[in-house]
Amino acid sequence: MSGPTPRERLQWLAAAHGVEAGFHDIWGFRHEVSDASLRALLGDLGVPAGSAADVDFGLATAHHRYWRRLAEPVIALAAPAETIEVLVRLPRRGPGDRLAWRLTPESGPARQGEADVDALPLRERADVDGLAYESRTLAIGAGLAPGYHGLALRAGDTEASVLVIAAPAHCYRPPSLDDGARVWGWSVQLYGLRSRRNWGVGDFGDLLALIDVAAMRGASAIGLNPLHARFANEPGRVSPYAPSSRLWLDVLAIDVEAVDEFAEADAVRARVHSPAFRARLDALRASALVDFEGVSGAKHDVLRELHAHFRSAHLAHATPRAVAFRAFQAQGGAALRRHATFEAEHEPLPASPASIERIEYHEYLQWHADRQLARAAARCEARGMAIGLYVDLAVSVDRAGSECRTFAGCYAASASVGAPPDDFNLSGQDWGLPPLIPQALRERGHQPFVQVLRASMRHAGALRIDHVMGLMRLYWVPHGATARDGGYVRYPLDELLAVVALESHRNRCMVIGEDLGTVPDAVREALARARVLSYRLLYFQRDASGDFTAPSGYPRDALVSIGTHDLPTLAGWWCGHDLGLRDALGMFPDEASRAQLAQAREHDRLRLLAALAREGRLPADASVEALARGPLSPALVDAVHAWLASSPAVLMMVQPEDWLGVVDQCNLPGTVDEHPNWRRKLPLPVDEFAADAASERLAAVLAAERGRARRG
Repeated sequence: MSGPTPRERLQWLAAAHGVEAGFHDIWGFRHEVSDASLRALLGDLGVPAGSAADVDFGLATAHHRYWRRLAEPVIALAAPAETIEVLVRLPRRGPGDRLAWRLTPESGPARQGEADVDALPLRERADVDGLAYESRTLAIGAGLAPGYHGLALRAGDTEASVLVIAAPAHCYRPPSLDDGARVWGWSVQLYGLRSRRNWGVGDFGDLLALIDVAAMRGASAIGLNPLHARFANEPGRVSPYAPSSRLWLDVLAIDVEAVDEFAEADAVRARVHSPAFRARLDALRASALVDFEGVSGAKHDVLRELHAHFRSAHLAHATPRAVAFRAFQAQGGAALRRHATFEAEHEPLPASPASIERIEYHEYLQWHADRQLARAAARCEARGMAIGLYVDLAVSVDRAGSECRTFAGCYAASASVGAPPDDFNLSGQDWGLPPLIPQALRERGHQPFVQVLRASMRHAGALRIDHVMGLMRLYWVPHGATARDGGYVRYPLDELLAVVALESHRNRCMVIGEDLGTVPDAVREALARARVLSYRLLYFQRDASGDFTAPSGYPRDALVSIGTHDLPTLAGWWCGHDLGLRDALGMFPDEASRAQLAQAREHDRLRLLAALAREGRLPADASVEALARGPLSPALVDAVHAWLASSPAVLMMVQPEDWLGVVDQCNLPGTVDEHPNWRRKLPLPVDEFAADAASERLAAVLAAERGRARRG
């Protein structure tokens, strides 16, 4: 009998390191990952696999490493945990072997003990270089409350440190939403808000105004694009989904005139109120698209002067405001200092070491951004919003940003995150963002993930985890390969979901998982058990025949919406604007594909109207045929929203673009400079939302279907 083939041995090595040798695409077809891609992905995990000898050595090393590791670095348990069961692997020395342990809870006294190895249940035996090894189960009566606990193990001269994550069985949910309430909110791109007072980009001051109007209309949540820190000194990097760091905030969202020092600094105020500066701001406001470069220049010009005033008027005299700033610095610790240093080093100045003052400036910006976002969260609570701010967590960061520096060694060196081909991207997607290395995460006790979650949940009532299937597996694209040539790398789902549940409760923040695309059933099942809301979009909710799912077919534990920032607006979808744009940019592989999708869109309009008709939701005195031939009317917009709002889903989010009739979407996936992604402004200033008849009418429709829950 012949031995294993080189392909089989490579697959074994890949499996040992969590790299899947194949996967099923969204159409159900099996794809085998090429040998070249498997070797490249293993290389990004730090496992040489370029030759047969490398593979053989890697297999032997993986075997040795597994058995010579006393215990895995992380264990996830359901809390309260009465017993900890730990799989331990030990060399068999003889009768009388002892295993010592010490359990250090997050709070409370430590406990310790010893166990007779022979008395522990035997699981498996193995030979490692002629030495007999055994795996056995150590059970410790713990009584652990939810938290992060330390477990130290020692057997002879072998030691191990284990992080024990004791987590609630499910994520937090506001009490007012546990009694059958169904609520709704507005979802906006903060940068796209217009107003008569902002500096050309939506800011935290605009957010306060939006909260007031939304609460008056009966909304329970304000959804926001990721507010992660972009590159302060490279404003052209505009995507909120490719930030410099998810630990900190986008400082361009600061309302400059709401900074405390602005009211004190007479010379700065005089400059801002001067005709020349006002003309500069008027031009930024009037721009059809956000001029990030111009906005950044104007804001930093003034904020630097305000920081100088703060240093002389407050830091020099240790005023209460100075004390508050120093407390913020202390709380941010080394992570804040690293981010601020990164920004200071990248300032457009002559090359020189970053000075303390320059570093402090970026800490000062983060302080004010945090304070203003906190003020917005408090405004939501004061207005009685059941959820409040609903924020977005990007799947990764820019490779050149500060987070990769902060968590050095945790991100893959060259591979990037993406997605395999699907209906919307026939060539697949390569997002150019580095994935976290699963084992590096585990070795650090998942601290990078914990810190990112805490930063995002800090002022939020709800958190959307983008590409939530990344808790189980991520599609890695090797450097230099196409998106079609990627493969999936597995992550410790139980451990990461335990972190999510624990942080959700500690921050009183409900969780939504963006589970679109190629999502394994195991992910959805685990998310459902953890009460992570599923993300259900009207465009994708279909039955086997392609008809739109009736509202009654949506799950209770879900967020529903018509679309999202990566998809056409309702008006754009109705008239096929998105298809025309993709055609103009040459994004279809051939004419047949374009014609097929155009025809499918015509059928989909009829399908949507038929779905409304079945539920008695068509506008009065209107037929399916007549509506299909005509434009998207305000009455039809309201009807689609009312139909979706009737679902049992706990939360519905509504985009202003849909009631305002905007045809252009925020982002066109697969483009960078070909489309003005992440720069579009809403046509209606936030100052005018309160008087907008369309939003008032739609709010009444939503209130009739969903009611209103108060914060509880």
